[in-house]
Amino acid sequence: MSYFPADMPRPEPNADEAGFWAHCKERSLRFQSCAACGTLRHPPMPMCFRCQSCETAWKEAPEEATVYSYTVVRHAGHTAVTARLPYVVAVVEFATMPGVRLITNLTDIDQTQVAIGMKVRLWWDDIGDGMQVPRFAPAERLKV
Repeated sequence: MSYFPADMPRPEPNADEAGFWAHCKERSLRFQSCAACGTLRHPPMPMCFRCQSCETAWKEAPEEATVYSYTVVRHAGHTAVTARLPYVVAVVEFATMPGVRLITNLTDIDQTQVAIGMKVRLWWDDIGDGMQVPRFAPAERLKV
């Protein structure tokens, strides 16, 4: 059962994002990097902002991240999420991937307990039709 109801709008990847979502489908969180200079970037884009190369590679992210920022959503932007309110939208960053930040949901935690700098761990939300969405929960709750 997915975190949000089935009638929640789904990601609609454009050509630049297709590689990111193809890796997510395989439950592999990967971020685009420049094949020429190694600069990481997210969201994916067709050209490196540092060296202007159009050659890309995909680097696997660690499963652990840190909360960089967050907000608690208390008003539904879509009727499908009304029953899920309140929920946390977080920006997480990865220690080994400087400059890469991912907007995601932080789950399995009371919103009053969320803190900037807290360690979180990746889990995959199967939203159907083979699509997987990366979400995060407090690291201590998902230790393997």
